[in-house]
Amino acid sequence: MTTFKWIRYTADYDVARVTLARPPLNILTIPMMHEIAAALALAADHASLKVLVFAAEGKAFCAGVAVEDHVADRVKPMLDAFHDIFRRLRALPCATVAAVGGAALGGGAELATFCDVVVATAEASFGQPEIKVGVFPPIAALHYPRRIGAARTVSLLLSGDVLDAAEAHRLGLVDRVVAQGALDEAVEAQVARFRAQSAAVLRLTKRVVMESLETPFEQALPLLEDVYRYELMTTADASEGLRAFVEKRKPVWRDR
Repeated sequence: MTTFKWIRYTADYDVARVTLARPPLNILTIPMMHEIAAALALAADHASLKVLVFAAEGKAFCAGVAVEDHVADRVKPMLDAFHDIFRRLRALPCATVAAVGGAALGGGAELATFCDVVVATAEASFGQPEIKVGVFPPIAALHYPRRIGAARTVSLLLSGDVLDAAEAHRLGLVDRVVAQGALDEAVEAQVARFRAQSAAVLRLTKRVVMESLETPFEQALPLLEDVYRYELMTTADASEGLRAFVEKRKPVWRDR
């Protein structure tokens, strides 16, 4: 376990966890954001990692970035620190899961919904209220169209509305809604699904999806074919998975 002041980071063989630990609202300050980025750097170097979980202490998942860090002389270091988190998250080769048991607002909503899977309690809420204080959220403006479509993104960002978990799920910001007392169990079930896969194949699959996002179909498909033939099919786990299917048994992954 690596020691930080504002977050907790733990990792074992194939699962890492980042817990926001600045309750009750887990408002992101520049030092706290640097700690999150440092934890993601540790996760990126963890070769056997299959999944990283974001969770939080307190009544809120995260109420966003500290307002005092939005003033003119601090806005650049604030943006640098905040956006460094998302650059690292996007490059992280393992799966990511957000466990949201309270409010996820502003930068907190961006952080949660940037994860591959978002599990939220029925009492959770999501929103980008930045327009109400005269600013806009760059990550949401860039990321939400990919997750929920451009029209829904514009409506959400221009209104500044806060959504309950059911509405966030309907829009596609949340993947699963559970009862308040069932959050940990639901997150661990999702973690178990990722842990059951080959680390090598999981990472390759996520990589080709991310690399294909901005590439036209006819350019992307040959690149994916090359990854399939020359990277995927040379892994021990691709051979093992196919052999296990033919032999009607559970595969034994070597994670390479």
